This record gives sequence, structure tokens and C-alpha cells, in this order.
Amino acid sequence: MMARLSHVIPLLTCATALSSSHATPATKRVAIIGAGAGGSSAAYHLAQYAASSSTPTNITVFERSSYIGGRTTTVDAWSDPAVPIELGGSIFVDVNHILVNATRDFNLSIASSEDSLATRLELPDLGIWDGKQFVLVTSEEDGWWDKARLLWRYGLAPLKTNRLMKSAVGRFLGMYEEPVFPWSSLGEALEGQGLLEITGVTGEQYLTANGIGNAFASEVIQASTRVNYASNLAYIHGLETMVCMATSGAMQIDGGNWRIFASMLKSSPAITTHLNTQVSQISKQDDGTYHLSINESTSTFDDVILAAPLQFTNLTISPAPQHAPDTIPYVKLHVTLFASPYKLSPSAFNLSPGENVPQYVLTTLPASEAPLDGNPGTPGFYSISMHYTSLNRRASPPRQEFIYKIFSVEPITSTFLSHVLGHSVSEREAEGEDVDGAVSWVYRKVWHSYPREYPRVTFEEIRLDGSEGEGEGGLWYTSGMESFISTMETSALSGKNVARLIKDKWEREKSGSAFASEEVGQDEVEGAVHHSPPDAQAQAPVQFPALSLPEPESDAPQLEVDGEGVTLDHLGPMVVNKDGSLSRIANWETMSEKERKNTLRVLGKRNQLRLGELKGEQSEL
Repeated sequence: MMARLSHVIPLLTCATALSSSHATPATKRVAIIGAGAGGSSAAYHLAQYAASSSTPTNITVFERSSYIGGRTTTVDAWSDPAVPIELGGSIFVDVNHILVNATRDFNLSIASSEDSLATRLELPDLGIWDGKQFVLVTSEEDGWWDKARLLWRYGLAPLKTNRLMKSAVGRFLGMYEEPVFPWSSLGEALEGQGLLEITGVTGEQYLTANGIGNAFASEVIQASTRVNYASNLAYIHGLETMVCMATSGAMQIDGGNWRIFASMLKSSPAITTHLNTQVSQISKQDDGTYHLSINESTSTFDDVILAAPLQFTNLTISPAPQHAPDTIPYVKLHVTLFASPYKLSPSAFNLSPGENVPQYVLTTLPASEAPLDGNPGTPGFYSISMHYTSLNRRASPPRQEFIYKIFSVEPITSTFLSHVLGHSVSEREAEGEDVDGAVSWVYRKVWHSYPREYPRVTFEEIRLDGSEGEGEGGLWYTSGMESFISTMETSALSGKNVARLIKDKWEREKSGSAFASEEVGQDEVEGAVHHSPPDAQAQAPVQFPALSLPEPESDAPQLEVDGEGVTLDHLGPMVVNKDGSLSRIANWETMSEKERKNTLRVLGKRNQLRLGELKGEQSEL
């Protein structure tokens, strides 16, 4: 007992000093690297949390580019500020609570959807093209889920998909509220919500298991995964597939969605933003602070939020973080914007002369064609859509033109443009160098737009150095969310989550609990230090026992499940499904060693639980 009291006495002194002192608390210094959705949201919400707890805070956001918004940005057609065109994240939907609430709170205007192009130009709204024919064409006045033609062609698959989507999205929305929010481990939060069952399989597998017919999956749902994530169903996980079908209430901000994030960064005097500013190094000091090397100068911060994928930042972190994020594959997407006085040619899509091509052309694969990873197949592109009509004031004379957007894996050539427009487009015109040409303006951008959303059950750590009981490090990471769901909203949610975790850490530091030894029980402290808030305690990560790996009889490793050794070959471990069937992890061979170890940890526990449930069901028969 005396040994333990020796730990309590300094805490009593510390707690007395904290409670009796009336000195102004030291200002918390926070650096955020990246002014995209995640970084802007982290700054905005942390400023709110700090204000509500009367914590003096200076938040400094560093952005190496010249604009706010990250992959959410606009470009001006013909260099005319009156014609901003979305280049990146084009829409958000009504279940995106953070973006919708910010739109209301900042009094931002929603771009009008009345009198749309399809209506004004008497075009079909949407067509799904397989490279040979349109397998589906819809009119704007039809709702996505109540089209009689869909029910006639696909049976109940549209209705089943709608129910499945709502169920999956409903589980995800639980991550916005206590007791799940805030989460200190993304993987454990997803497991608690039952979402690893959906992220751990391909969209193709998930739809098949839930009775969604192949025709609707391959024609309609795959068209959606291709336009949203440049991926066929066999190479995208089930939850991201469902996200692609959550289209209700689609909207965008007048003037560009980046205005949401710019408004977040202007919302508080505690936030300062530096554009065109490169952070080259983060160095952790012995006192737990961080030195940032910024444009040949150095500044000191108490917490640092890395709000961009580490692999694209050119950052040096010293010493190397305990939990370094893996390098993950990203889609390399060519986005081509162009303006022309011509509509899309019906002959390019095997339509009769005089027929109209839909405003939005999505693509899928012919029924006989096997999907490939990162390959658009026969159509040759993922989507082409007419987004606006506007006056080309630079033409002689000025003329009304259509503005198109194409998603592809290869650069769009003059030959392709000539084909889809039905008019000859020269090399010069294809580069936007002739304002009076068949193509008067072109803007090209190659994005690392989002990760390849392969099936997975493990995710990156949120805190890269330290954890509770290890001194509570202050280097945070928002981009682990990307491989789960990559959208403006989920990046903003990840930023908000990190902001709340930092706020809770500060509360623990205020109460003195950050200095408590693990040897001291809460009851023995007897009120000398304040307890952590209930929500902070609830977020502590669950510790799972390590898997037992018995000595193998062959060179292949073994995983012990329910007392029996299961040999692992190059295809990876077996997965016990709810119905007792077995399956494999689709991307085992491409996983890093770290991902494999984490997968085995989660999978072993889940297999044991399912085997136990199945045995219990058998014993009741």
C-alpha cells in the first residue's frame, strides 16, 4: 500500500494546485497540415470544442496549394469567373449531416436544380452504355426507385437494393453519435457497428449474398461504382458499393462546394490559414511538443493533425511514428472538362440520326466481358456528362456552348472528341487553343482521386504516436478514413472525430488523469484527481487477446480457430460466414504484413464467435 501511496501523494499535490490556481491556462497550439475537407472540418470543430470548454487555442492550418478544399475545387471555363465548373467532388446528399448543417449554418446557397438541362434541351436524363448499346435510359421525371421499367426489367432488385443501402447507411450513421462517437480506433468502431462484414467482401459478393440479381448489379449498380470510384463491382468493397446508391437529395453549393470548407476556416478567430505553405518535417521533442519545419522556418505546436494521405505529403517525421500509415494504391483518374457548341453525336452511341444522347452517360461492361481492375473495358471511359450551358464570350461572335466532363483512365484525345461530337476536332482544338473551334476550351486534371476501395477489415491508426497509458501522443491522422469510405462528408467526419479526441485529451490533462500511474486504481485515488468524462472512458479501445499460432507441420503458417489448426496458404485464411459456409479474403496477396497481422487478429475472434453461434444453433435442434 505504501508503494501505491507514493504514487498518489504527487497526484494530490498536483490536483490541489490545479483546483486552487486561478492562472489563465496556457494556450493550446495546434497545427493542421492540409486544408481539404478533413483539415477544414478538424479546425472548425476543434475551435468550437475549445470555445465551449474555455480552452485558449491557436489553430494554424498549412496548405501547400493555392486554394482551400483539396479535391473539392472549381475551375473557370474560358478563364471567366462567372462560369465556375466543379473539377472534383461535385455533389453531396441529404444524409451527409456535416455538409448539410454547414450549408445551413454558413447560409450558403444551393445551386438551383430547377429547369435542368435535360428538361430544357428535351434530353433523356441518364443512360447506361456498355460500349455497344444503352442497356438502360431514364427520364428525369422518373424517380430512381419507382420506375416501372426498372421493376419490369430487374424484378424486385431495385427495391431490395434500396432496403440494403438504407440498412448499411443506417449502421454508418451510428458513428456520428455517442456512444460510438468519438472513436479512438476506426476498425473497432466499424466492428461494433457490424460494418466489417460489409467492407470485408466485394460489392459483387455482397449483392449476391443478399439476393440482388446479376442484371441489376452489373448494369445499374456497377455503372454507379464506375462513375463514383472508377471501379468494377469485383474490385470495390460492399459498403462503398452501397454508398454509391445513396443518391437521395443530391445537391451542390452555388459557386463551388469548396465554399463549405473555406467558411469553416473563416468561422473562428482562433483559426489561421496559410496557403502556398509547405511543411517539410515534423520533429517530436522530449517535452512532447512538435517542431514543424515550414518554408525554411520552425514553429512549435502541442498537437499536429495530418489531414492528407501521408504518402503524398513529402513529409519527414522524426522520430518515425509508432503507427506509420501504409502506402495504399490510389486511383489515377483523368478528368477532362471541355466546351463545344455541339451536342453528343447519336452515331457515337449507335443511336438513330435525330435521337438524343442522355445528359449523363454512365458506363458498364457487356454481359460477356469479365471485369478487370482499374480498366474501363469496352466503353473505353467511365462517364461523360453535359454539366452546363454557358455563353462563350471569347468566341467571335459570342455563342452558347455546352460544357462536358469526362472520367477516364487515359488522356482524352482529339480522335475521341471527334468521335463523340460527330465533328472533326484538331489537335490544337483538343488543347483548347481555338476559342472558335469545335472544342473551344479544355481543362485537364490527373487526380489521385481516391484509394482503390478493395475489401478490407483493418484500417489505419488515428493517433500515430503514443496512446493512453503511453504519454498520449499528439500526432493525429485523418486519412485512414479514405480506405473505408472516401467522400467529402466522411473526410469531414474524420476531422470532427480527431477534433473531439483532442478535446477529450485536453480535458484529461486538465483533470490530471494523464499523469496517473496504471498502478493506481480509481478507488484508491479517492477523488484526488477528477475522473475522465464518461464518454472519454467509453472510447477506450477494446483489447483482444493475441491469436495463438501453433507450430506448423509445413512451411505454411497456421491459424488456431476453436482449438483446431487451419493452414494458411498464399490465398490467406478461411472466413467463417454467418451461414457456416467458408470463403476467402479477396485481396490477401496484396495486403502488407501489418494488414495481414491485424486481419488475423480480427478474423480469429470473429470466426470463433460465429463457430460458437453455429454450435449453439445445432444444439437447440
